[in-house]
Amino acid sequence: MTSNDAEPLTSTDRLILRRFVPEDFVAYSAYRSLPEIYRFLYRDPPSPEVMRERFDIRLNSPFSEDGDTLLCAVIRREDGALVGDVSLTFANKAALQAELGYTSNPAYARKGYATEAAQAMITLGFERFGFHRIFARLDAKNVGSVGVVERLGLRREALLIENDRFNGIWGDECVYAVLNREWAAGAPREA
Repeated sequence: MTSNDAEPLTSTDRLILRRFVPEDFVAYSAYRSLPEIYRFLYRDPPSPEVMRERFDIRLNSPFSEDGDTLLCAVIRREDGALVGDVSLTFANKAALQAELGYTSNPAYARKGYATEAAQAMITLGFERFGFHRIFARLDAKNVGSVGVVERLGLRREALLIENDRFNGIWGDECVYAVLNREWAAGAPREA
């Protein structure tokens, strides 16, 4: 399967969300190896070998049990550029809850792609996978990420003070969420 053959899971006017294919690795690793991507993730970038191993595992990973992640490439329609990735992770299958994640290639930042991709992924999570609640956890200082979830109308449910530590620095974490019925009713959102 090549990048052009990958079947979209969902799409928007500007973006296609699909599973990654082997040919995506070079573009994926180019932005996923940047230290600035990990600024708010409380870890260092993985080694090239570890990145390749994780990428390969996720190519055909299942999405049916707690801890499973559906990782999608976010492809710009106009030119096929990989502008980032978006994911849903089964947080609690019994409670029908998933965690939303997204990472943007800095070369394509500030164009609304992360918000648009996150909106499409939330809709996919509710409509195709039947989740009851989708949430996002993010560093309180990550203004860009806070903007994404707030533009989409997710509710801030928690501010966890100094709940994580990386390189000796404590960080606060926000939890934002939306319920299926709220999303279906049109929670305020602008992609």
